[in-house]
Amino acid sequence: MKFLDKFQEPAYALLRIVSGFLFLCHGTQKLFSFPIPFPYGPLNPMTTAAGVIELVGGTLIIIGLLTRPAAFICSGMAAAAYFIAHANQNFFPIANGGELVTLYCFIFLFIATRGPGIWSVDKLRS
Repeated sequence: MKFLDKFQEPAYALLRIVSGFLFLCHGTQKLFSFPIPFPYGPLNPMTTAAGVIELVGGTLIIIGLLTRPAAFICSGMAAAAYFIAHANQNFFPIANGGELVTLYCFIFLFIATRGPGIWSVDKLRS
């Protein structure tokens, strides 16, 4: 489907922006109970740190500023979240509720390796 080739850069930018926004929403939920309250009770230091990474990392990924290091840190946080909260329940992500965090891990790893792409502050700065 060669006709889609011309949409590669905008599609990648949208993947970066939407993934960053969704990750940011996890941070606002944890830290500010917005748009819905955090369902797992009061925050502990690890959950607070995760919320800060989601909030700051998601924002940086959305605007495309310091994209590679932000995405790398977010990918690592998602991997840690998977092994801390999901992997001990079952091997398969579909069975342990870890599909979303697994996708975040690999999407952010991809963004870290590919860079900011178009529609980013990093692109404007270079």
